[in-house]
Order: sequence, then C-alpha cells, then structure tokens
Amino acid sequence: MCLAVPGRVESVFAESGTTMAQVDFGGVKKKVCLAYLPETAVGEYVIVHVGFAIQRLDEESARETLATFERLGILEEEFGDGFEAATQAMREDQ
Repeated sequence: MCLAVPGRVESVFAESGTTMAQVDFGGVKKKVCLAYLPETAVGEYVIVHVGFAIQRLDEESARETLATFERLGILEEEFGDGFEAATQAMREDQ
C-alpha cells in the first residue's frame, strides 16, 4: 500500500530545473518533488505521495493524520526502518 503522508518542509531547492524540498516526516527526512506545488515555503506542511507533494495542509491536520496512521498500524509500510524514529519524534512533540 502507498499512502499520502504529511510532512513538514525543511528546505526548498532547485535540482535539474525542478523545485524540490527536504521534508521531515516526524524524524524521517526525504527528498520530495514540489513540481505540483512550486510555491510551497519552508515550514509548511504537505501531503506526499510517491515522492511528490500533492497538497498543502495545516499543522494540526498533519499531526492528526499521522496519529491516525499510527493507530491503524500502517505507517511502518511507508517508513520501513525509520518508522520508530518518526513515531517517537511525533510523540515527543505532543
């Protein structure tokens, strides 16, 4: 299963003419393509699906979504080995 997961944009940069971002998913950091949302700014939250930011959202909605995914036990599929780091960081922020 592939989820659309919310994360916080830490940096925005260009790579080969494409707007990209470093996104933090509660401790798991991934490079994400911002081609669909090129105006996204550092500090905003985005929903990411298969490496592409597809929607911006507020912090509260992002945290609620991550908590729901954790309760359902489906984040591990998405984050693999980084799952523990992501869920622990999320708990510490609450």
